[in-house]
Amino acid sequence: MDDATGAPLAATDEERRRIINRLKRLEGQIRGLQTMIESGKDCEAVLTQIMAAKSALNQVGLHIIGHSMKTCLVDDDVTDRDELIDEAIKVFLKYSSCVQ
Repeated sequence: MDDATGAPLAATDEERRRIINRLKRLEGQIRGLQTMIESGKDCEAVLTQIMAAKSALNQVGLHIIGHSMKTCLVDDDVTDRDELIDEAIKVFLKYSSCVQ
């Protein structure tokens, strides 16, 4: 997926691998939640795991934003750095408004 500037989501294979690994761990957490519900675990235990999964997903988003800002803001090919910074702040604020 590309951001508003058309830059790749993860510029390197290593970074892409890190993001995929985080998402695979999250996928495991979600499967664990399904198992907990199927086996009739108590509400508090299920909700604790939901909060953990939500936090993990938020961390993936913040990781992606941080990596994107680091790589985009040091790009020597950028002609309008102020516009790029404004766009980065806009994306961060949009994401952070849904993280609670």
